[in-house]
This record gives sequence, C-alpha cells and structure tokens, in this order.
Amino acid sequence: MTATDRSIELVNAAAQAAADRLAHDIIAYDVSDVLSITDAFLLASAPNDRQVKSIVDEIEERLNKDLGAKPVRREGDRDARWILLDYVDIVVHVQHSEERVFYALERLWKDCPELSLPEDAQNTRGKAAEHAELTGVDLSEHAAGLPDEVDGDLR
Repeated sequence: MTATDRSIELVNAAAQAAADRLAHDIIAYDVSDVLSITDAFLLASAPNDRQVKSIVDEIEERLNKDLGAKPVRREGDRDARWILLDYVDIVVHVQHSEERVFYALERLWKDCPELSLPEDAQNTRGKAAEHAELTGVDLSEHAAGLPDEVDGDLR
C-alpha cells in the first residue's frame, strides 16, 4: 500500500508552507505500509519556539484555505517545542531543533520510503546544521541522552 493522492497533496502543501516560514530539514515519509492510522509523516524543525509556532500556524492556515483540510488534533502548543498536527491522512511534526536531534524521528522511519517534496522544501536540508554552526550551538550535545542503540541500529 502507498500513500494516497490526497495524502501526497497534503504533504506537499504542508511542506511548501513550512519552507515559506523558513523551516529547517523538511522531510516526509510514506508510513502507510507500517502504520494503519496514517499514510505519511512530515517532519520539520526550527531554531526557536516562536518559529515552530509560526510554521505550524502557516501549515494549518494553508491546508485549510487551499485544500479545506483541518487537523483533527493539535498537540504541543503550550511549550511549542514539538507541535503535532494530525490530519488523519498525514501527521505533521514541527520540532524545535534540539528536540529534533534528541528524538531523531528520521532514525525511526528511515526504512520507509521518502516522499518527493517541492523544491523549496528540499532546499531546507542541512539548514539546522548551518544555523547551529552560525550561532555556536552544538546540537550533538543534545543527542547525548539518546541510547546508543535504537531497534538494533547503532548511532
């Protein structure tokens, strides 16, 4: 089974909205073969809480306005470190860069096919590392709490 056309449409619109709000490292996975509750995950990050919230607000507004889609659930608003938008067909995760490194969702879903995204979204790859280097933040310190092994894969 693969992600539906509707799911891919939602992922692309959400990825473009995130890129327009300067999200970092946007990536999407087709998780339809391993999860029955959704077709795709979209991951994005930002270096601060305000930008995380701005990205989420833009995604929510764009999907509602352009595609008539509203999330059935929105979680994580209070701290704005990791906000989840559940559209049933897709789930959007927008994380603070530190949480992105710490939880490493890409490692959990790396065996799932990556979905093609708009060029603007693809161009965000590596932006978190660039930003960390410019600001002197060592994101690897935040990964120190991760176990050395996740599902048999070494870090």
